[in-house]
Order: sequence, then structure tokens, then C-alpha cells
Amino acid sequence: MDKKQEIIEIFSAGLEGANPEKLVYKNIVLLGDQLKIGEVFIELSKIRHVHVVGFGKASALMARALETILGNRIEKSCVITKYGHGLALKQVKIVEAGHPLPDKNGVLATDEIFSIVKNAREDDLVICLISGGGSALFTDIPEGSSIEDLMALNTLLLKVGASIEEINCIRKHLSKVKGGLLSKVAYPARVFSLILSDVIGNSPSTIASGPTAPDPTTFKDAVSILNKYGIADKVPVQLYKILQQGLDKKREETLKESDEVFRRTTNLIIGSNKMALERAKERAMALGYTSLVVKDDFSEDVTQVAESILEEAKKVNTIKTCLLFGGEPTVVVTGDGLGGRNQHLALIMSVLLKDYPNITMMSGGTDGTDGPTDAVGAVVDSTTVEHAEALGVDINKHINDFDSYHFFKKEGGWIRTGPTQTNVMDIMITLIN
Repeated sequence: MDKKQEIIEIFSAGLEGANPEKLVYKNIVLLGDQLKIGEVFIELSKIRHVHVVGFGKASALMARALETILGNRIEKSCVITKYGHGLALKQVKIVEAGHPLPDKNGVLATDEIFSIVKNAREDDLVICLISGGGSALFTDIPEGSSIEDLMALNTLLLKVGASIEEINCIRKHLSKVKGGLLSKVAYPARVFSLILSDVIGNSPSTIASGPTAPDPTTFKDAVSILNKYGIADKVPVQLYKILQQGLDKKREETLKESDEVFRRTTNLIIGSNKMALERAKERAMALGYTSLVVKDDFSEDVTQVAESILEEAKKVNTIKTCLLFGGEPTVVVTGDGLGGRNQHLALIMSVLLKDYPNITMMSGGTDGTDGPTDAVGAVVDSTTVEHAEALGVDINKHINDFDSYHFFKKEGGWIRTGPTQTNVMDIMITLIN
């Protein structure tokens, strides 16, 4: 098995460690008339109706597992996932919608979820399936605004390299369902959220903009983020007006930890980047590598991340080593090419590795799509640049144009898996021989 095959096998093991269906089975068990969720037991005989709602790239697989467990005990349901990620289920309604930019399907399905939850009673149980991508999929339109305004704002924030925490802070303060507000709508029904984390730190308040979690951020924070990137004057007028009204105390804040609605809500993290890295580590060890999870919280620019990975690799003095990293690096796009943060990271890494023939590196997104492309990421080593030059491919032009996708399509280092039905950020694998 060559190094590329080995690195793909290790990455695939990481994906298996974040398999949402298996994670639901691990955390929910039906024991007669008792439903065990995490460490909590619920007497179903005392529950009038069980409703299932959800949103995210992994929500369809999570729903399939839950349907297998609960069957016709499920009363009402609506689960939103990304186009191409849907499944045909018997009990749970699955709706496909736009991601990373929200669309009409997402808005209509969000209204349906709102209705289901709003009509839940105190003796009802609402199980919420949350995963990465939920912020864009679970979308309501602020009054006086439009779906086009939301799309323009999302595009603007992505282009300037705002972090997911920053983007979600703004989203929460423009929504009637994010920032803990879904729990408020459901109250006094019992709410259990099963969450597959796609954020550093695994905070339920950040994942999918925290619809069932307290929100520590404020309108002031949201406006400060826009000012930080110098884009306040580029935000659609009505959206900025809403944020300004909140800043002026003319709108209610998102829910905070002291709010009584959270007495009836439980948020349970069932999967994370760290879990995926640990499974990847096990596979690397089975392939004969000394394996180490170095870091699972990369959030810096891809150039800094590439330099950090190389520095860690240079410290290794064992014969066969696998270093694993995770997180979600950022990239500020200034070119007009096609790519994603993982492919761009690999592209930069290929230049750094020219003088290191013993190192092979891969960066990939666990959701199966890197940016607006059909590639998961790419594999590079010391021969990547030389191989590209032999094919007449100018690597510097592709870096400057942020055109990593077409570089790797020509050079051959790209990796495609198709939709993985999970999402726990990115995995970076470095093999040192």
C-alpha cells in the first residue's frame, strides 16, 4: 500500500469515528417502555407525543437511527439536510435545502419545525437532531428582509474569513429560532438535543447557532464583528437595522443561561472532531505507525496552519510516525479561482514539503465537500510541485488565484468521497517515514 492509500485509509477511519448513525445508537437505547438518552431515563408511558426535528448535514442518518429505535412512537417530524444528503424514511420527514447559502426550502421547513415545536405540550418529548450546517439549513427570514439578504450576508462573512463562531453570533441575533429560542418556543415541553459537533470547543451554543442552548453573545458582539472586518456598510440595510435596534435595547436579547426554559432542555454532544481523530489514530497504529493526536483546535489562517504542521513534523525522530490534527482553519479569499480551505492548505503545504521527501500530508473536510467543490481535500508530498511543473501547471498562479481545485484536478492529488453524511470539521494527517 502506498502512502496516498494509507493516508486515505486513515482518513476514512476518522469518518467512521464520526458516523452519526452509530453515535445515535450508542447514546439512545429503548428498554421496554423506558427511553435512555445519555444517562437520563424517560418513562414513555408518561409522554403524550414524541416529536422529532433536526437540521444539519448529518441529520438524515441521525434520523434513520432514531426511527429504527422508536418506530411508530414518533408523532410529528421534520428534519432538514443538505441537498444530496437526504434519505427516504417511513416515520421521519426529511427535507433537503440549501447549504452553505440558505434557500426557500430551508425557510419553509424551518416554519414547519417551528409549528411542530410551538404546539408541543408539557407532557410531550421533542428530540432535536443537530449537526454542522444547521445554521444555514434551519433558517428564518427576519421581518422586512428577504432570503437574498441572508444569502448576501452569508457570502460577505465567508469572503472576509469570519470564523464560524463570529458568523453564528450574527445569525443568532437575526433569528427567532437560534440562540436558545427554539427551546423557548417548545417550552414547557421536554427537549433533548443530540448534537454532532462541528465547532472547536464543542459548545452547544455555537453548533448550528445554538437553537436549544443559552447564548453568551450579545447584539453588541454581533455589531462589533461587522466593524472588525470593516463590512458594516456592506450588510443589507434591513439586517443591519435589526442589529442596531438590538444594540439600542429595542429588541430582546437571545436567551441566557439563567432563563427558566433551560430547566426543560438537555443538550448532549454525541460526536466531535476529537472522536474522529482518535479513531484515525487507531487505524494508523494498525498500519504500523507511531500515532499521535497533536491538536484538534486549529482555527488560524491556512498558511499559519501549514507552517505549524511542518514544524511538528520536523520534531519527529521515530522511524514511522503519523501526526493527526483537527479543527477548522480559515482562509481569506482574494482570488477568483475555485477551491476550499483544505485544498488551499494542501497547496501551500506542497511548497513547504519540496525539501522533505519523507513527509506525506493530507487535509480533508469530514463532510465530503471542501468549499463549493466536490473534493474532500488533497494529498501532497515532496514530489507534488515537481509533478505539477512537469505537467505545465504553475503552482504560484493557482495559489494567488485561490484555485486549488483545478490545480489538484490537473496534478492528481485531490480526493473525492462524495457526501459522507457527517460533519466534525477537518482532519489533517501527516505521515513521516
